[in-house]
Amino acid sequence: MNAQHPPHRVLQARKRIALIAHDHKKAELIEWAVYNKTALSRHELLATGTTGKLLEDALDVPIKKMLSGPLGGDQQIGARIAEGKVDVMIFFWDPMEAQPHDPDIKALLRLAVVWNIPIACDRATADFLMTSPLMNQEYRAILPDYNMYLHRSI
Repeated sequence: MNAQHPPHRVLQARKRIALIAHDHKKAELIEWAVYNKTALSRHELLATGTTGKLLEDALDVPIKKMLSGPLGGDQQIGARIAEGKVDVMIFFWDPMEAQPHDPDIKALLRLAVVWNIPIACDRATADFLMTSPLMNQEYRAILPDYNMYLHRSI
């Protein structure tokens, strides 16, 4: 790795945004999305199953829908993050209720950090993210260097 040119990937001006919400947070995400409809419509949107259907109905914009989160949708979005096919994740998760697929949720959040993508887990952070000038321009995201990990002695 060259210190002056670290590994990176370019996030285009039109971002690929994953939208996810637990059951008790779906109404809040829908309300937030409707408020941000104009900004969101500039981007490619994908979501877990039920959330995607609700968003598509509320926004009247196409949403690429994965499976429902507990049925593998969280893992599908995680795979897309690892493949470089998700640029931003808005995930309104419920901190007050245990989920049957908690390990999948933790893995999804972990992958977002591993691949250095912006994450918003609440409305205030989502507002900051969506109003950032970086949301509508090309951005060079520095990727962590995992060479030492990949080439460690086992």
